[in-house]
Amino acid sequence: MLDNITKKNIDDCRDVLVGKVPDPKSQIEQITLALIYKFMDDMDKEAVEKFKGKAKFFTGEYAKYGWRKLFDPSLSGQDMLALYSEALEKLNTNPNIPELFRNIFKNAYLPYRDPSTLKLFLKYINEFEYSHSEKLGDAFEYLLSVMGSQGDAGQFRTPRHIIDFVTACVNPQKNETVLDPACGTAGFLLSAYKHILNQNTDKRQGDKLKPDDRKKLAINFVGYDISPDMVRLSLANMYLHGFATPLIHEYDSLSSEDRWQETFDVILANPPFMTPKGGIRPHKKFGVQANKAEVLFTDYIAEHLNSNGRAGIVVPNGIVATSQTAYKQLRKMLVQDSLIAVISLPAGVFQPYSGVKTSVLILDKRLAKKSQHILFLKIENDGFDLGAQRREIDKNDLPSALQTLEAFKECLSNDRAFEDLPSLATLVEKEIVLENKDIVLSAERYFEAKVSLTEFELAKLEDICDVRDGTHDSPTYVMDGFPLVTSKNIIDGKIDFSNVNLISREDLDKINKRSLVEDGDIIMPMIGTIGNPIIVKKEREFGIKNVALIKFNENTKVNNVYLKYILGSEQINDFFLSEAKGVAQKYVSLGLLRSIEIPLPPLEIQQQIVAEIEGYQKIIDGAKQVVNNYKPTITINPDWEMVELDQLCDVRDGTHDSPKYVLENGIPFVTQKNITKEGLSFDDIQFISREDHQKIIKRSNVEFDDIIISMIGANRGMSCVIDDTREFSIKNVGLIKPLGKINHTYLLYFLKSQNAQEYISLMSSGGAQQFIGLTTLRKFPIPVPDVVEQTEIVKAIEEEMQLVNANKRLIEIFEQKIKTKIGEVWGVKEEVSEL
Repeated sequence: MLDNITKKNIDDCRDVLVGKVPDPKSQIEQITLALIYKFMDDMDKEAVEKFKGKAKFFTGEYAKYGWRKLFDPSLSGQDMLALYSEALEKLNTNPNIPELFRNIFKNAYLPYRDPSTLKLFLKYINEFEYSHSEKLGDAFEYLLSVMGSQGDAGQFRTPRHIIDFVTACVNPQKNETVLDPACGTAGFLLSAYKHILNQNTDKRQGDKLKPDDRKKLAINFVGYDISPDMVRLSLANMYLHGFATPLIHEYDSLSSEDRWQETFDVILANPPFMTPKGGIRPHKKFGVQANKAEVLFTDYIAEHLNSNGRAGIVVPNGIVATSQTAYKQLRKMLVQDSLIAVISLPAGVFQPYSGVKTSVLILDKRLAKKSQHILFLKIENDGFDLGAQRREIDKNDLPSALQTLEAFKECLSNDRAFEDLPSLATLVEKEIVLENKDIVLSAERYFEAKVSLTEFELAKLEDICDVRDGTHDSPTYVMDGFPLVTSKNIIDGKIDFSNVNLISREDLDKINKRSLVEDGDIIMPMIGTIGNPIIVKKEREFGIKNVALIKFNENTKVNNVYLKYILGSEQINDFFLSEAKGVAQKYVSLGLLRSIEIPLPPLEIQQQIVAEIEGYQKIIDGAKQVVNNYKPTITINPDWEMVELDQLCDVRDGTHDSPKYVLENGIPFVTQKNITKEGLSFDDIQFISREDHQKIIKRSNVEFDDIIISMIGANRGMSCVIDDTREFSIKNVGLIKPLGKINHTYLLYFLKSQNAQEYISLMSSGGAQQFIGLTTLRKFPIPVPDVVEQTEIVKAIEEEMQLVNANKRLIEIFEQKIKTKIGEVWGVKEEVSEL
């Protein structure tokens, strides 16, 4: 069990390294090497002092590298650095060290040359006390979990509860071989190992395993990874969990043929989603010819199962829905050969490091031969909220999904029909899946069939409304003209005209011949943020592009407010998610919109539904007035000293460059739009490469407890404190690092106050896009009362914040009531928790 002292030591080590080694993976490596270095020396010390034997590791010409020699008082800081650096590079040649440890130290080096940093780092490492690898294992597991929360370019991003869930779905047994072909830090392998131990436990973990069972376990777990750094971490992690000689191989699963003939009983993986520029050049043995990593890895796993093998694979949405030929060939092969279940995970599971939608494919070659169906499971909640913080909540569909999958497998094994499906599950015949031209495996598509639960008749949208779209042309923009509203301009239930392009009267008239927007019409984005319908309250003329237009007449059988809520419902959003085309920019066609079927109660019932929802909405609007208009108030005493911000803090800004965005596995790139009243939001975020991130943080490395502030646009002056340790880069954002001269919470509240916001508005420059410069920000006059008064001000404001937070909770409850009411129209029953 991890103790608080060990946890603090890990945190201290990270704090020391972060200035010189900002890359989390490199931090892990340096701490790992130091921990194992000291561990070997501790074992030598124990052998000599406790058992009166001889040292085993640091002997002969390698005795000079003993850990304790680093702390010789006669060594200068530079001498210590030279000795430690030399030791790291020489330990992999020490014949007295087991091959496992030599592999861990292979290509090891010290990435910085600052003696004071090394001295402090080694001091904290030296405070670790452990006489057994289990203690070191606890430390290492915590280290990986902390770094996992930072999400290094996808390497550590698989959440532990998802790993354990996938493992439980596949249910590996003690006599089975297990592979992860992209093993990272060996998370899936160790999850499978612990799963087997727990299955064979009476009084203590694994006590029902016989000696022969344990010998087999030691050679049954195999991992591949292309990265030598990941291999090093996997070796260490496996060793520290009881594997004396872990079978972790540095191997390119997609390009090398050396291990192609090896097959396994169980394969578990969350393979890389990202494909290098130019694609991958695989060998010719793959059944599906492709150059995308996600396709090749999925194919590799399916092809390397034994005749009765099983697999659990975390895959991006492209694998289940993309219509390119290679993806369709892969899905056809899976359906025909091994797929028994598809589990749709919530879109926020891997936030904020990748917004990609994911699913879990469950393969079972034996049961697939007996099944005419595929089980689709849709996870709404995984035990954590889907915000950037991923806070634990009490709603969790994973246990029910696992139970349903186990029942399905049991029925297949015993040749029984599987009939008792919970609401999160649906069975689809393989023939139906294969008949679809794209062979889509997206769970959302097949859950649309459950719409029939509604008691009302279904009607196609084109049969009850006039459904059009905006212009398909690209009119010339002008300086003085009429707004051209696109998908990006529909935000939070209204049209945002602040960032809209203008077109001429002539172009507007052309657009209006096709799609004239009138008061009471509904418009809805068709590209990017698909959905989000709004009812137009027309106060000015404008044209539309990439936007659907839904018009009504006096004979229309649908209430426009009712239709807005239906089109914004979870059921329609799921439909769009499953049917949208495109890769970088998702879109839906006009034909698809027209074909949507919606429940159509009589107009009188529609009006009753609208009246109930609008009652809830008034409560929400009132609570939002409190939340949106609240600003901390600090009455400034003229006796307080006024101090410029850069005298109290280190004040910088983000990059001035425009790095290229990457689709997946990147580092979040925070701009002014991500700073909200609620704090830092990763909901609408772009990602950049690790290389660009490293360049940016040399100038502006954001750390825990720093304050960031928007410097440009409508929300300039919006600020928040950084309350977690995840990595990101910044642009158009000020970075404020308190120097201990002011209570940083007081400073944050002052920056949010009306006085501060008025100053920022007054000092802003620019035309259409107002901004506050870095020099102005640094010279920002801050009122500084004494420390006691700062604390009292913070306490008073936090009491006010409790009332604001109660209103936020009110908003959540009544938004859920609206969702529940709309769900009832579709035939879905939900309970709403109260305050």
